[in-house]
Amino acid sequence: MSEYKLQTFHHDQAASLGVLMVNLGTPDAPDRASVRRYLKEFLWDARVVEMARPIWWFVLNVIILNTRPGRSAKAYQKVWTAEGSPLLVISQKQRAALAELLELRFGCKVPVALGMRYGKPSIASALQELREAGARRILVLPLYPQYSATTTASIFDAVTAELRNWRWLPELRFVNHYHDEPAYIATLADSVKRHRSEFGDAEKLLMSFHGIPEEYFHKGDPYFCECQKTGRLLAETLDLDAAKWQLSFQSRLGPKQWLQPYTDHTLEELAGNGVKSVQVMCPGFSADCLETLEEIAMENREVFLNAGGERYEYIPCLNDQAEHIAMLASLVDQHTQGWGPGMDEPAQVLARAMALGASQ
Repeated sequence: MSEYKLQTFHHDQAASLGVLMVNLGTPDAPDRASVRRYLKEFLWDARVVEMARPIWWFVLNVIILNTRPGRSAKAYQKVWTAEGSPLLVISQKQRAALAELLELRFGCKVPVALGMRYGKPSIASALQELREAGARRILVLPLYPQYSATTTASIFDAVTAELRNWRWLPELRFVNHYHDEPAYIATLADSVKRHRSEFGDAEKLLMSFHGIPEEYFHKGDPYFCECQKTGRLLAETLDLDAAKWQLSFQSRLGPKQWLQPYTDHTLEELAGNGVKSVQVMCPGFSADCLETLEEIAMENREVFLNAGGERYEYIPCLNDQAEHIAMLASLVDQHTQGWGPGMDEPAQVLARAMALGASQ
């Protein structure tokens, strides 16, 4: 027999719309032990690594978790701030800014909770926060513009796994992607324009997306196509001809072939072909993190300069820029049509319940 988590209820408890913002996650600290715990949770997700579990258990626990955490910890140390993990700090700012803007738009408080797919704060704790705030309608907002089973679908798995423990389920809606939303494309374009107004143009704009194994694409994952569409729409908005921009994929892991072209190889080739200046951005990341700040802004800078390039600039993610938050708020508005911010007034609900014999 199933056991459900205790859920208290009072008839005068306010019921409202709630938003669950979700990003990938981060270790608790930039040390080997913390990174190992994080990687173990992340890489054991069957959505992330599609391999027979017994074989993958051996590879993960015997090889990867005994070699990679130390290297990754050193990388995290390069980007860690006095406030903590960049991804978590930025995500917390995004959450606060979105809640403030939604309150202005809806005319009442709209609970917004932050959950990480791996690490803390967990999706389960974020859902509990929304439940305690009286959210009976929840919009799940993964901060992944392009859909992939490795990211967006994995969040769905985690949300539904937690809700299996709830007796009284909320109404649920889920944002699958926003890779071609006009406001998203416009916000990306504005970030490029602002950067170029301060630093000037470059010979090439490189759009680097996180990679996935190529076989996932052949099995039907739409991620590659959605990245291509984002890149095309952004280039059109910036009025760039084909020679002025390129798309690539980063962060591959293991011996399998991943989506190509690879970002580091692309930068080597550009420099080898005489390109002296590049500007690199990561449109698939909603917040700066290890993969953008260390891999792109640091490691790949060295790749390009060592190959003969002369000027390398990283254009930051949208982070908590006002335009980005406004775009996220427009997504919430779009996906909650017909819901409204609140439900019956708590006093009215209590009065009707007490008339029927309820004690509270």
